[in-house]
Amino acid sequence: MAKTMQWYLDKYGESHQNRINKLIHWVCVPAIMFSLFGMIYAIPFPLAERGLLMNWAAVLMLFAFIYYLRLSIPMFLGFIMIGGAMLLGIDAIYNAIGQNSGNLALIMLAIFALAWVAQFIGHKIEGAKPSFLEDVQFLLIGPAWLLHFIYRKVGIHY
Repeated sequence: MAKTMQWYLDKYGESHQNRINKLIHWVCVPAIMFSLFGMIYAIPFPLAERGLLMNWAAVLMLFAFIYYLRLSIPMFLGFIMIGGAMLLGIDAIYNAIGQNSGNLALIMLAIFALAWVAQFIGHKIEGAKPSFLEDVQFLLIGPAWLLHFIYRKVGIHY
């Protein structure tokens, strides 16, 4: 049986029932995603001068988009917008700090570390292990789990 987007969302939701843990996830999952792409953006890109679409984060994001497309076209479309916004934000920070890759990496590493600490605190409160410890795919399902709440609220079927 092929696993559907709904199966992944339901499975992810099993270890995310506590109100405080959910709140932490609303802040930290996007922060982790943003900072991870930011750290990857900081890696020199060999083909051209780094730019909005000419960086390793855009390349990695393309693979994430393909993953979402396999599971759900509406999720794929949502993540194109979210990913684009994240790349714009990362690029803006990179330019604001004088196009210094090292400083960008340090800023993103700090965000990444703080967000993960908070995530583990949330799971301690929840009393459940993070889902990605069971299956690494759940690292990509976490953002989709948040997006599915927005989709349900506005009536978009995913």
